[in-house]
Amino acid sequence: MLEDILREAADEVWCLGDVVGYGPHPNECCARVRERAAVCLCGNHDLAVARKLDIADFTGDAGVVVRWTQGVLEAGNAEWLGSLSPAAEREGAQLFHGSPRDAVWDYVVSDEIAVESLRLTTAPVVLVGHSHFALAVWLDEAGRLDGGQAAAGSDLPLAGRRSLFNPGSVGQPRDADPRAAWLLLDLDAETCSFRRTPYDVEGAQADARAAGLPETLAARLRVGL
Repeated sequence: MLEDILREAADEVWCLGDVVGYGPHPNECCARVRERAAVCLCGNHDLAVARKLDIADFTGDAGVVVRWTQGVLEAGNAEWLGSLSPAAEREGAQLFHGSPRDAVWDYVVSDEIAVESLRLTTAPVVLVGHSHFALAVWLDEAGRLDGGQAAAGSDLPLAGRRSLFNPGSVGQPRDADPRAAWLLLDLDAETCSFRRTPYDVEGAQADARAAGLPETLAARLRVGL
């Protein structure tokens, strides 16, 4: 995915959080993001691993992998994750891991939450993560919400309207598409493009199993549900 971004000659890389949390290579992920991202938010998994959130908030497999990650994460990476914020601003955009209502925990998964998120912000573009679903919604001239789940390959105009986007997830997809999801945003040209990058899913699954992570997490990389 980073190679695809490099080919697009993007000015900056923005990460919306959860650098760690489900995968077998947390230190490598931290190193890549620290090297490449001009902005990186913290997600709820990042905060738990950095001991900024109560691990009791993470049940089942999520709790298992938080504990495992705490055991293997290098101290410098834990400190870095703990230093991050769940929200940020860049020119023309406001970024949240969750939503403007709650930057850590809130999911933008309904029309009502999307509308409120846009009304709580002022930037032309609002970016959210957390849900693992690619999303593109906007307010029309009458203040009504339009859009919905964004299909891979969707190219959309910003056209001066206030928009909210979720790029989707690099790993652990929730839309039955195992490819890494990302968003190419051009604020000058007022366009955005939802992209997918194939990667070695079987290799990632093998690494997760070798690390002793729950089987459901390895399986989900392929089925994307």
